[in-house]
Amino acid sequence: MANLALPVLTQTGLARYLKEINRFPMLSREEEYMDATAWRQHQDIDAAHRLVTSHLRLAAKIAMRFRGYGLPVTDLIQEANIGLMEAVKRFDPERGFRLSTYAMWWIRAAVTEYVLHSWSLVKIGTTAAQKKLFFGLRRMKNDLKLIDSGDLAPEQVQEIARRMDVPEREVVSMNRRLAGADQSLNAPVGDTEDGSEWLDWVESDEDDIEEALAESEELAQRRALLGRALAELNDRERRIFTERRLREPVRTLESLSEEFGVSRERIRQIEVRAFQKVQASMRDAVARSETVPMALKALPPSDQVVDAL
Repeated sequence: MANLALPVLTQTGLARYLKEINRFPMLSREEEYMDATAWRQHQDIDAAHRLVTSHLRLAAKIAMRFRGYGLPVTDLIQEANIGLMEAVKRFDPERGFRLSTYAMWWIRAAVTEYVLHSWSLVKIGTTAAQKKLFFGLRRMKNDLKLIDSGDLAPEQVQEIARRMDVPEREVVSMNRRLAGADQSLNAPVGDTEDGSEWLDWVESDEDDIEEALAESEELAQRRALLGRALAELNDRERRIFTERRLREPVRTLESLSEEFGVSRERIRQIEVRAFQKVQASMRDAVARSETVPMALKALPPSDQVVDAL
């Protein structure tokens, strides 16, 4: 895949790149199947090139969702393109689903891994809860209509901490680290010769039918993986895991200790053990299947599970 000639992407030519990739035609299901078959069976570079270029818009769109972390958008898009090419390399058209569904896993994983590596563990913390907070805080603030609010009010900190099951001090700390990365939507994109602004690339409220279908199929795959993993737990582990990891609001250790007649520490131990079993089961399933890419391993474990439902 390294020989594919893609549009040149530079920081000063970002607007031009975004316009250029919009000129590549979208492939029909039949065209995609033929090109994917030609690449898989005969290593047809031209076919692979068509598959990649027809999905560059998808890669850029997913990369844009991570622009709030203060990293160069060009680097995010480059990483997304790497994930896209890996998806094309491994895609099997005989599985019956579209390349966009498969590629979304690889693209998101590539960008997520890049963000995690760029923000050192010193910055984001080392626990699964802190990584979950790192990727979920902006989304949570957006849900609460707080995305441009700067420092959070005490009651807002309390609400976010409760929803995400993390200490309030970590919410405050992470919010301040990420606040400096916010950008004005009216800031120019790369060179400004055509007046393009970031606002031009904000996602439309209108549904993208193809992407909605791809996300629906991806969600179904995640649910299936999680369902099989939960089936391997005993009744008590499954109950505690569900109440602590998959429910809103999260059940407290105290209430579960009263229900099961054991200590809070014992509930915590069972929760941790159940989580480890679920994580191992899902990763084993990924390793055994080409349908679900290995890139799932790059996702933050707690997000991977919680977002599955």
